[in-house]
Amino acid sequence: MMDTGPGPQTRLSGGLLLWYGVFGGAAAWTVHVFAAWGLDELVCAAGTEHVFAVPLWQAVGLAVVIPALVTVGSLGVAALVWQRTARAQATGAEDRAYGRSRMLAVVGVWSNLLFLTIIVLGGIAVLVLPPC
Repeated sequence: MMDTGPGPQTRLSGGLLLWYGVFGGAAAWTVHVFAAWGLDELVCAAGTEHVFAVPLWQAVGLAVVIPALVTVGSLGVAALVWQRTARAQATGAEDRAYGRSRMLAVVGVWSNLLFLTIIVLGGIAVLVLPPC
């Protein structure tokens, strides 16, 4: 029998997951910066401690936890791609696509660790320091 490889939908979903693994943490950090610090500045300028009847610390907490979870998911995807490409290279597949995917996965793992650290430390700063 002839092995035709993955179909176009499999390649598309695998490619999108790889890009999520590489850029998911950066996108989550961007959302975190605009949401957490933006909420803090807007509420402070308005002279109140609530965002639509929700205490500021809870709103900022959500703006930290949700991007952190997205970054952890992105880190997991990048680690999974890295692990699977290692297995493919160990079996003797000398395809350039595996090498590119493995390199992107390594970049994704390290950048997501960096962005997760930035999100957590930025969230601590917003939650610990006085808002105004």
